[in-house]
Amino acid sequence: MRTDTPWSALPARDHLLAAQADAAGAPVLDVVVPVYNEEKDLEPCVLRLHDHLARTFPYAFRITVADNASTDRTPEVARRLARTLPGVRSHRLEEKGRGRALRTVWSHSDAPVLAYMDVDLSTDLNALLPLVAPLISGHSDLAIGSRLARSSRVVRGTKREFISRAYNIILRSSLAARFSDAQCGFKAIRREVAQRLLPMVEDTGWFFDTELLVLAERAGLRIHEVPVDWVDDPDSTVHIVRTATEDLKGVWRVGRALAVGALPLDRLARPFGDDPRDRGIGGVPRGLARQLVGFCVVGALSTLFYLALYSLFRLGVGPQLANGGALLVSAVANTSANRRLTFGVRGRGGAVRHQAQGLVVFAIGLALTSGSLAALGAASGSPSHSTELAVLIAANLAATVLRFLLFRAWVFPDRDRDRGADADGPAHAPAPRPSAEPADATHAEPADDTHHELRNAR
Repeated sequence: MRTDTPWSALPARDHLLAAQADAAGAPVLDVVVPVYNEEKDLEPCVLRLHDHLARTFPYAFRITVADNASTDRTPEVARRLARTLPGVRSHRLEEKGRGRALRTVWSHSDAPVLAYMDVDLSTDLNALLPLVAPLISGHSDLAIGSRLARSSRVVRGTKREFISRAYNIILRSSLAARFSDAQCGFKAIRREVAQRLLPMVEDTGWFFDTELLVLAERAGLRIHEVPVDWVDDPDSTVHIVRTATEDLKGVWRVGRALAVGALPLDRLARPFGDDPRDRGIGGVPRGLARQLVGFCVVGALSTLFYLALYSLFRLGVGPQLANGGALLVSAVANTSANRRLTFGVRGRGGAVRHQAQGLVVFAIGLALTSGSLAALGAASGSPSHSTELAVLIAANLAATVLRFLLFRAWVFPDRDRDRGADADGPAHAPAPRPSAEPADATHAEPADDTHHELRNAR
């Protein structure tokens, strides 16, 4: 995995001002069309796209044809279009790979919003303005077209439909992806995000999109989804089996890197205060509200997992052994989930120590639940299974409160909060994250309190 990204935080999202882009002589939007041996479809695609943008897009734009080492007349067609149409340019690559083409063009573009679409224009172009509007306004970091949204209208064969849905199920189950459609050839990204994210994306082929989205989502960036109208291209040259195989290899590679904490996702963090969840609540220590929500969600899922394990183990062993085994397994899972989701600890550093401390907390929970079961057995002799579960739920609720307090104060203490309390007074006074300018200082946007609405289409 590439890790040579800038260390400073991303700048705060802001509304892109058309006047500033015009003054700099740069387009607001750069739409990349990656092609390989598309001499027949390239010209109709670019003409249609150019006409649509000229009629409907309210800002200056550019169309870049990225030729992936074509061996037919595609380069000649691309150069002719660049000569005859204003705002069209061509870029030739000597190696194949859609991801390689997008990384190359996006990395060198001066447009603040970068997009791409497939040359077959299977996606209705009326979705282009809704796709990029959240990026222009500063609402989102990336935007994707989704063929699997409820309101999307899609025409395609059964085989492709099955493959697409199966692939997204794999992403959700293996990489915990929440976006609905990774493979739709209709995406956009803000340039400052691309500058940080692209060096971390290793794939140069069809898995490029998926890897980009997974890393962005894990880093906490906002991904906007747009329902699209999409008609399958029956003449598509994509090799389904080979592409699916490469995608699965990519899923394994990215999943392994995320599991061992090999990706520096903290380099994609926004400055403190950009996320509404960073805003303090009066009288509540910084981060406590968010941690309580995360802990409750993890705790509810852990309790269900624990009860399912207890019921399973109870089929073969007594209540005490079943309780101990279920609590041990669920405690390890609970500590791991709270470490990452509730207290925001990434990477492998301190993981063993955290699990050891979590086991101490587990021992306290075991004492509470085991003592409750022992007291129940002494009081009623042979209680029913439902009574055992009720007592265990009550005991776990008490153990949960104690677990949160121990996790927050002992296992995952906020060192920055503690230092801030010692030096500056109350612990709830938020210490802002260090903000930073974009990696390319020439692309930095001056601060401006005036936010313009997205202009009406011409």
